[in-house]
Amino acid sequence: MLPVSRVTRILIAGALAIFTALWTGPVLWMGVLSLRTNAEFYRDPYGLPFPAHWDKFRVAWIEFGYQTYFRNSVIVAVTAVLILIIVGSMAAFFFARYQFPLKEPLYLLIFAAIMLPPQVPLLALFQILVRYGLYNTLTGLILVYAASGLPVTLYLLRAFFAQIPQEIEEAARIEGASDWRLYWQVMFPIARPAVVAVTIINFVEFWNEFLYAVVLINEQASRTLPLGIMFFMGDREQDVGMVATGLAITILPVLVLYAFFSERITQSLAAGALGAS
Repeated sequence: MLPVSRVTRILIAGALAIFTALWTGPVLWMGVLSLRTNAEFYRDPYGLPFPAHWDKFRVAWIEFGYQTYFRNSVIVAVTAVLILIIVGSMAAFFFARYQFPLKEPLYLLIFAAIMLPPQVPLLALFQILVRYGLYNTLTGLILVYAASGLPVTLYLLRAFFAQIPQEIEEAARIEGASDWRLYWQVMFPIARPAVVAVTIINFVEFWNEFLYAVVLINEQASRTLPLGIMFFMGDREQDVGMVATGLAITILPVLVLYAFFSERITQSLAAGALGAS
């Protein structure tokens, strides 16, 4: 490791502090604003929440429909991730450990979807969901999310499965393990760090996704949190305090996830990156 002077360390620490402040400042301000009323905000936009109006969360949750939006987001994000992990991990294992005709062209065709902007397939997805009665349904949104996350999942997990020593597979075969047992009892547990990394990446992506939801969901009862916030801001654009409360409800699950699992998230992402290298 190259020696670093004290001045260099101070400059690096200062740059990191500025970067952290630029990113966390707006989030902290939003958290403070979520506990203040609209009148308090217009009187003093940057004041502290004294007193703190915790009842705003109850009002947003019950009276403004965030309870429904939150439930829909949980159903969509969790179900899409489960489908993606089951289907994507099996497909990645198949691509990594088996030989079959047109293997590489098929893999490249799936992976090529990563290069397309999400706006490109929107019209086709809209027509497909309307045709099969899945428009304005959580089921249709779940399937779209699972399909959109497949290329990245396949890329990361295939690279990880390919790094597993061949001797482990041969030993399981000698013990009489079938393909199904080999995957679920041997390979999948070994790939758990990469699976955790992919799960976290996809969950955060699906939780915050807006473009597909705004095109494929039109009914209020099926709105997810990002979509519900957009319509709430359109209806009550002057109620800045309540909008901030809704945003706080949206980001709280992600913050809690990171607060409790930050070390595991870092380790899993590092393991997934090493497997993909």
